[in-house]
Amino acid sequence: MTKLSVNVNKVALLRNSRTIGIPSVKQSAQMCIDVGCHGITVHPRPDERHITYTDAYELADLVGKADGIEYNVEGNPFPEWLKIVRETKPDQATLVPDDPNAFTSDHGWNLIDSETVERLKPIVLELKDLGIRVSMFMDPVPEQIAIAAQIGADRIELYTEPYATAHREQQVAPVFREFADGAKSAQDAGMGVNAGHDLNLDNLGEFLTIPGILEVSIGHALIGDAIFMGLEKTVEKYLEVLGY
Repeated sequence: MTKLSVNVNKVALLRNSRTIGIPSVKQSAQMCIDVGCHGITVHPRPDERHITYTDAYELADLVGKADGIEYNVEGNPFPEWLKIVRETKPDQATLVPDDPNAFTSDHGWNLIDSETVERLKPIVLELKDLGIRVSMFMDPVPEQIAIAAQIGADRIELYTEPYATAHREQQVAPVFREFADGAKSAQDAGMGVNAGHDLNLDNLGEFLTIPGILEVSIGHALIGDAIFMGLEKTVEKYLEVLGY
């Protein structure tokens, strides 16, 4: 079955609006683990707008003490991000091509660009040598996904915002087909498939009819739902959709 990794960035964003440490990112992550999620995801950005570098280390320690829970660190592999990953050795590193000034991640890697490929090749190799599973944030474009396999990625994470938008506008069929084809192309190339970005309780079930999705990373919608339902109940609801 598909696993749930809870992205706690938005908890950190709310915490950062004051200086008193409330709400606690660690407490939120621990609560998600206690309810039954399978992983914790963070995306530390250079400006530390939500997850701070300190958070990334503290959560690595927390998750490391939890049996069977995976730690996933997302981000553009700039030097400081790489330092965190080298030192925390998460179960999975998800490489994301977000500009430091981007509002949020909004596209997958462009691997047609040879400079990008040459930049990523040694990084992927180093992370795999450290025993870290490497996932690459990708659009559902088979030609691009094939290059991710050539670079050595273990998985891709499908950037699902276009699917979420199409679902909301009730025009999902052609976009869904693109994602299904993208997932199959990754699997045919020997990679696992994760997914994330704007997945929620309304659209997640249909997306998971795509065979073989190993993990979904969900943060914004899940934390938003928690305002109304509470964090424990919300995680339970997402796990129900996943079949747990």
